[in-house]
Amino acid sequence: MYQALSAAQAAGASLRGRFLACLFTLPLLAACSPDTPETGETLDRVATTEVTPESIRAEGELVVITRNAPTTVYQDRDGLGGIEYLLTEALAESLGVPVRYRYFDNVDAVLAAVERGEGHLAAAGLTRTPQRAERYRFGPSYQQIQQQVVCHRQGVVPDSVAELSKVSLLVIDESSYVERLAELRQEYPDLRWQATTRYSTEEIFQRVADGKVDCTVADSNIVMINRRYLPELVAPFAISEEQPLAWVLPEGGEALGVYLQDWFGQIEADGTLARAYHRSYGHIDTFDYVDLRAFKRRLDDRLPQYRRLFEQAAETHGIPWTILAAQAYQESHWEPAARSPTGVRGIMMLTLTTAEEVGVDNRLDPKQSIDGGARYLANLMGRLPEDIPERDRIWFALMAYNVGMGHLYDARSLARRLGKDPNSLVDMKEVLPLLSRKEYYTTLRYGYARGTEPVRYVNRIRDFVDILERHLATGRSA
Repeated sequence: MYQALSAAQAAGASLRGRFLACLFTLPLLAACSPDTPETGETLDRVATTEVTPESIRAEGELVVITRNAPTTVYQDRDGLGGIEYLLTEALAESLGVPVRYRYFDNVDAVLAAVERGEGHLAAAGLTRTPQRAERYRFGPSYQQIQQQVVCHRQGVVPDSVAELSKVSLLVIDESSYVERLAELRQEYPDLRWQATTRYSTEEIFQRVADGKVDCTVADSNIVMINRRYLPELVAPFAISEEQPLAWVLPEGGEALGVYLQDWFGQIEADGTLARAYHRSYGHIDTFDYVDLRAFKRRLDDRLPQYRRLFEQAAETHGIPWTILAAQAYQESHWEPAARSPTGVRGIMMLTLTTAEEVGVDNRLDPKQSIDGGARYLANLMGRLPEDIPERDRIWFALMAYNVGMGHLYDARSLARRLGKDPNSLVDMKEVLPLLSRKEYYTTLRYGYARGTEPVRYVNRIRDFVDILERHLATGRSA
């Protein structure tokens, strides 16, 4: 029987089987969502009678009702992303049809649309609560979350439900949060909150960060992602036990529900579910409030001095400039005179040998250092086996930048020995830490390595890239 993955289970789940592949490159989100309704607009029904795998194939597309958010479907640097995107694309692939997404502003609108039969299913980070289960038909659960209280760390931070009555609490209306708070008020009659449809969850987070409201409530997966962008937020406690996320099916979707039960069991067994989870959440490293606060300050006071150098070097060597800039921050915090006791220097922290290899005469010259680091990273990408997927080559190269290409080759060899995929970023993140274990490193050509370091290195860079790109898109760093 299929069981949903909790955060810990998903992170450590079996990673055997194929990596989930995107079917095609998609344009910008705004260009691929012409069906986004205006407020109050009702779209044509697509689910008129029974919704079955056969009827979806006959219609020639899978119509998915969703929201535009980091935990559902959103535009990232490689096209569309988000765990709901990855899973619905995989489902569509199993059915042999493409996906068409219909975007709605909030959960209430999503549920209303699926109730009207405007899609074959709703995949929008929907919590299966007792009240919702009475009204809607849910498919199998695929992830477990908890509802967490979120506050400003320097404001009033309650440590229990009893103390929530002492703070201003703003939550999304018609949400599972309101449902849970109403349950809690039976035990805590002084509990009060303001419910709104004016703001998204992310906008409410920003209001908490700006000190305009004390606290809010959100699902733990949403909190996990957004605390990287707003490090002043803290989640002092949960107000629910673990709750399942699941897709909602329209009336007449019984046969599709049976298909989904079997299909989710298959993607759990072959590793696709764990890979989708890892691709969505696996790069989110241990939360570091101090470092993220410093990074966000330096987006304004330090990055502008070097941005053009990053852009020029990235264009010359075929590397996204945001990744190059994020790597430089991980290396030196954008400090051109940075030095370490081991002898590496400069904004890209080049060794003397590497500097000579890429033609850098003065490692403390930011222009030379940035161009040299980009040249070296591009060289590493060129030395990688061709069968590594294009979207992951930059991350493999960064691991080699950190630990050395020899150790990366050792890890690939060990991956094959352990029945892992040496071309899978997920599998390599599992194998690299084994290079510090005697039972393995004594059997490998290049011996011992602190294999957890390249994994953390790449996770941190991906974190910084995400925060930098959000900063560029919004024009603010909170």
